[in-house]
Amino acid sequence: MATAQKFEELSVWQEARQLVVAIYAVSKTRAFNQDFGLRDQIRRAAVSTMSDIAEGFERGTRKEFVHFLNIAKGSNGQVCSQLFVALDQKYISEKEFTALSEAVVLLSRRLSAFIRYLDEFAGNSRVRKPTGRISANLQP
Repeated sequence: MATAQKFEELSVWQEARQLVVAIYAVSKTRAFNQDFGLRDQIRRAAVSTMSDIAEGFERGTRKEFVHFLNIAKGSNGQVCSQLFVALDQKYISEKEFTALSEAVVLLSRRLSAFIRYLDEFAGNSRVRKPTGRISANLQP
């Protein structure tokens, strides 16, 4: 597996980002959009999944990265649960539910596989090598 230099290069982060776009799109429909609690909660959970992947990566140590990937996996589970509420309230169709829940399950599996990989990876405790010092030209 190639070493990512930026969290944006991680396929799990890219998939989480796509899920955020899909959740925002589906939650803009009239009925869903008027259920402020559910709309905001499912959006926050989806964004949290994406954000926790990024935060863990930026922490720099494998242990912290795995910790935040587990948090991201939990937030992703919240998205899945909230999709059932949206389906039960008829805010989304069966077709939308199936497509979104399949994406959520796939992301959960990929997060689990990535966590296993990082847990088994032999090497130092850093996720990525430090990029060096901040240039003196950038300081005020």
